Amino acid sequence: MTATDDHPDHAPTAPPKPAHLLAGAVRHSAGRTAAVFACSVGSAGVAIALPAVLGHTLDLLLEHGAGLRVAVTVCAILIVVEIACTALEALLGGIITARSAAWLRRLGIDHLLSVAPHRAAEHGPPGDLVTRLTGNVAEASTAPTTAATGLAALLVPLGGLIALAVIDVWLVAAFLAGVPLLIWLLRSFARGSSDSVTRYQRVQGEIAGRLVEALGGARSIAAAGGTNHELDRILAPLPRLAEQGRRMWLVYGRAMAGAGILVPMLSTAVLAVGGVRLAAGDLTVGELLAASRYTALAAGLGVAVGGLDSLIRSRAAARRTAVLLGIPALRSGSRALPAAGPGRLELRGVTVLRGGAAVLRGVDLVVPGGGTTAVVGLSGAGKSTLAAVAGRLTDADAGVVLLDGVPLTEIDPAQLRCEVGYAFERPALFGDTIADGIGFGPYRPAPDRIEAAASAAGADTFIRLLPAGYAAPRADAPLSGGELQRLGLARAFAHAGRLLVLDDATSSLDSVTELRVGRALAHEVRTGTRLLIAHRVSSAARADLVAWLENGRVRAVGTHETLWEQAEYRAVFADGDAAEGGGGEETGGADPGPGNGTDRRAGRADPIPAGRVGHEPAETEPGSRDRADRPAVCAIPDPTGRVGHEAARVAPGPAGPVGRRPLDAEPGSASTVGRTAMPAEPGTDGRADHQAECVAPGPAGPVGRRPLEAEPGPASTVGRTAMPAEPGTDGRADHRAGQAQSGAPGRVGRPAGGSVDSSGVGR
Repeated sequence: MTATDDHPDHAPTAPPKPAHLLAGAVRHSAGRTAAVFACSVGSAGVAIALPAVLGHTLDLLLEHGAGLRVAVTVCAILIVVEIACTALEALLGGIITARSAAWLRRLGIDHLLSVAPHRAAEHGPPGDLVTRLTGNVAEASTAPTTAATGLAALLVPLGGLIALAVIDVWLVAAFLAGVPLLIWLLRSFARGSSDSVTRYQRVQGEIAGRLVEALGGARSIAAAGGTNHELDRILAPLPRLAEQGRRMWLVYGRAMAGAGILVPMLSTAVLAVGGVRLAAGDLTVGELLAASRYTALAAGLGVAVGGLDSLIRSRAAARRTAVLLGIPALRSGSRALPAAGPGRLELRGVTVLRGGAAVLRGVDLVVPGGGTTAVVGLSGAGKSTLAAVAGRLTDADAGVVLLDGVPLTEIDPAQLRCEVGYAFERPALFGDTIADGIGFGPYRPAPDRIEAAASAAGADTFIRLLPAGYAAPRADAPLSGGELQRLGLARAFAHAGRLLVLDDATSSLDSVTELRVGRALAHEVRTGTRLLIAHRVSSAARADLVAWLENGRVRAVGTHETLWEQAEYRAVFADGDAAEGGGGEETGGADPGPGNGTDRRAGRADPIPAGRVGHEPAETEPGSRDRADRPAVCAIPDPTGRVGHEAARVAPGPAGPVGRRPLDAEPGSASTVGRTAMPAEPGTDGRADHQAECVAPGPAGPVGRRPLEAEPGPASTVGRTAMPAEPGTDGRADHRAGQAQSGAPGRVGRPAGGSVDSSGVGR
């Protein structure tokens, strides 16, 4: 299966020629361009007729002949007509230039938005693309007016030559002697100016690209103290820009200097011949005056150089703009999807190339309709590329992608965008208000649907805290990374169709919010197929099916519990967890067994005593020396069992330490389960840390932050924000635990990274 046969949008496409693009701009304002041409012709006609009329009027004045009054009147009328034609030409020229610029920009932007996003990036950084569609288009848009006036301007030197011939043939002969020099001067100007203008515009685009890149990374530059270095990098091409600018003006200056020498020489030669002819009685004084004027019109080099320079700039700018129009667009069909389709997605032999290397290699994958499939893999495995292919943000170079049995390339693009929604890691919001940002899409949802989507994404609360709520100006709203991501999720939920693709769309959410969003996605958003690009174990564990990518291929497809038995699958999550947890707490990738620690975010674990319960437990009942760590909702560790971050239900089994966010785990001994453990009842040496709502430790049971009510036993201490605390013997209830009832010698503290001895658990 070839890319050319099955994916015509990938076939090489030659950009339109600059002349064809400029001709299209002329056709876009054909009527006005014709009017400008008519005005220019009128001006040229007046310019040709006026010297003869002035000469004749002078002869009548000198001879006191009849008809002087009529001649003067004709001169006045010609002057008024020339002024009117020139003014109308300027007015229509400005309108045509504005219309041409708008047409060229719309043409370029429409085309760029119709191509795969990565293909536009292949033709330069964003700043260079912006320069092509702004500055270069502005120069190209002057071409219709310049062409119309330039074509009419050719009538002036031609008319001047004809008028000289009518007056006296020897005058034409004297002028034609200098024509070869005129041609050489114009040719050298055109050749030198075209090259320098092209290079100048290219360097302008390079500087603009660097500037836009720096503006996008302004915080990183400031944090790294690299302002001076980045300023030097942005302005590094300035010497080349100055060089091309000097060269451009040098070429133009030489042409004008040559014209300044050649035109007076030609005029002098013609006047000299005319003087001889006048002395011989073959010319009148009025004819000699007309001849001198016609000589200047015939030379007309200054006007010609100016018009030629403008056309050269327009052509060079049009060439840069035309390159964008040569990027192959995504071509679509007109087929409709089955009305009651479940959203079944199928990839058959999909291969995607980037820079000549395969990012996806012969991927065969079926995503069942109505279910949730998580795509996992190490960085660079091709997860985001698969997500882009699934909703046709890009096309495969080989293979085919089907939605409910219909190839994506054959589906009507309007229906495809309505039925396939996306949420991204770093969403971009559009529109004037927050509501506009959520409603942006193929259609505008009703206000109640926008609010329901925001509520499902966990965004409704902070939106209503804004001064104007949903009507708050989007650009002025102070949004954190997590809040921006929730607005992106709300937009996807508001337009949810039969397929919803979440490309790491919850990476900036805290664990509790992610869990709530996951529940809302299952119960409050339109039923359909979900394709999740997952980096957290909790996301993979909640999915019905997991597709494991490795080096651009599907290594395995199955349930999370089944795949978790493989150490290499667990290692997929190890790096991210180590970075998140720090301090060596809960290492990943080990097989559950006595004394082994597996990565946080495990799906299922069988821990043994000496376990730990992760962050934010909702309820824990004390054992001996236990600690429940952060956002665990309910974690039930055994004596000395340890449950880590985000475990859903943890019940320790023999020596099975498990990492973050397992959904189901049965307790044993020596286990570690990651964050967000759902139920937990601590045993000996378990620990309950941050944001525990109800924590009741037993002997030596340290309980973590935020106690609402703490009733310490012997050796307990109540730490920060504890609401009520009744001291016992050396017990401590630390930050914001919900209820803590400690035994002796219990201690409630922060997430510990230290050791446990007979007197308590260190930090």
